[in-house]
Amino acid sequence: MTKPNTLAKISTYKDIITLLFKHLPGLSDSRLDLQSRFEVDVEVEPNSDATAFVDDLEELGPTFIKLGQLLSTRVDLLPPGYIAALQRLQDDVETVPYETIERTIKDQLGSKISQLFSSFEETPVASASIGQVHRAVLRDGETKVVVKVQRPNIREDMVRELDAIYEIAEYLQDHTDFGRAYDTARVVRQFREAILAELDYSKEQRNLVRLGEILKDSPNIVVPSPIESYCSPKVITMELMDGTRITDISGVVMAEIDGDALAEELFHAYLKQITVDGFFHADPHPGNILLTRDRKLALIDLGMVGRVSDKLQDQLIQFLGAVAEGHSSTAARIAIEMGTPREDFRPDEFERVIMDIVLSRRDTPVQDLRVGGLVMKVIEACGKNGLRIPDAVYMIGKMLLNIDLIGETLSPSFNPDESIRRHFGHLARKRMLDELTGPNLIKHLTEVKELFLETPERLNRALETVARNNLSIQVRGIDETRILIGFHRVANRITVGLILSALIVGASMLMRVESKFTIFGYPGLAMVFFLISAIGGIALVGKIIFGDEKTD
Repeated sequence: MTKPNTLAKISTYKDIITLLFKHLPGLSDSRLDLQSRFEVDVEVEPNSDATAFVDDLEELGPTFIKLGQLLSTRVDLLPPGYIAALQRLQDDVETVPYETIERTIKDQLGSKISQLFSSFEETPVASASIGQVHRAVLRDGETKVVVKVQRPNIREDMVRELDAIYEIAEYLQDHTDFGRAYDTARVVRQFREAILAELDYSKEQRNLVRLGEILKDSPNIVVPSPIESYCSPKVITMELMDGTRITDISGVVMAEIDGDALAEELFHAYLKQITVDGFFHADPHPGNILLTRDRKLALIDLGMVGRVSDKLQDQLIQFLGAVAEGHSSTAARIAIEMGTPREDFRPDEFERVIMDIVLSRRDTPVQDLRVGGLVMKVIEACGKNGLRIPDAVYMIGKMLLNIDLIGETLSPSFNPDESIRRHFGHLARKRMLDELTGPNLIKHLTEVKELFLETPERLNRALETVARNNLSIQVRGIDETRILIGFHRVANRITVGLILSALIVGASMLMRVESKFTIFGYPGLAMVFFLISAIGGIALVGKIIFGDEKTD
């Protein structure tokens, strides 16, 4: 008898294949139509095909909705119309019955809701694809909190669907040009890791604590603190951030706040996260940033975060600084250093595109300057010209696009390039100090110590080699071995050709000499020479045609 999980997986295969057959041709054609352009218009309107694609993702459920939200960061894979449609993809879904929420909290926290909270709102304030959020008050009667509870069986369903998606992506990569060109298995593997991380609320709890520590020097930006004893892998309780979505702020409130200062502080905070701390809030869309009653910005929903390696942090500082100063050639060089060239990498074309992007910002009005749009253009240029960039850069691009939108709402005249110039020196110094303190300093000192300890021994070995006249220098400007082999091959073929020609000439002369030894009525020796020449000529031609092709 077929197991239910097997039937569910077969159903998932059917859904994925149907989706691919319906939309893949249009996606491929749209992508090909864009090969001659590099501008990414973040305000482009989605077309009917893109809207239908998003509708189908929403109909397939939570896993595909999350996959679509992550795909919205990949301007190197999808055309602008699809990116615009995916960025508007919402994960509002049907609410889970209160009885189910009550049972999950009791299973996860070990007590009934009535024993944990003095009040608990049965109607959720938000219902998303992975979990839903309820307001509550702790037993002290004063501490207002929000409780996020994971949907029942959501992990099992998502793992099964993600496994099926990955298997199909692997098949596409192994058997189709499209899959090889876009590394479909690698892309899905990255998305799978990001989605599964969101399913563990213990990680979100740690993310809240860490980001709160990172933002302690930003007085007007706050992060809710988790209530540790009220958290588990499927339930997370945190203090209530009572505020209004940034995009829903009224004109009266906007007149009361210092939008310029808030936009500046928010932009600097995110620059610091990606260039100094190496840990950033990856999903700051307007619904996840609130203006609180005391006029501060609250960052919520830390399920999706990004991490930046030490090397990439240094490169991002240099790249953003070069862009802000208008140093286009430097920006192009650093962009290449950040990536990994594929076989089809076109460095000259890539450098030209990056230089055009940077130089075009000089004439761009302040209100149209967007760092997120810049990073998205760079990402698209990388994809088109065969440069694979680190996974974190995609999340940084999407994050900065959202910061652009929020900054524009708070202060239409905010200039991100000027802000980068103001903070560039501070961020670079902070990055350097972090490298020279704590564990990093010990690492560097250890490397210096090893250098000094091993230098005398290496120097002695070098001097001894010179003293024994054993020093040799290998210079391989060209591959002389292959050239010599080629010359020998040419010489051999010329020699064989001359011998065959001589045999043909000799056979022709012998045809006039009468002989008792005949073949088909002709002088036998002449016919032998003709046969040897014919066989040798055919063999030489075959060697040239088939042997050289195999060698190439």
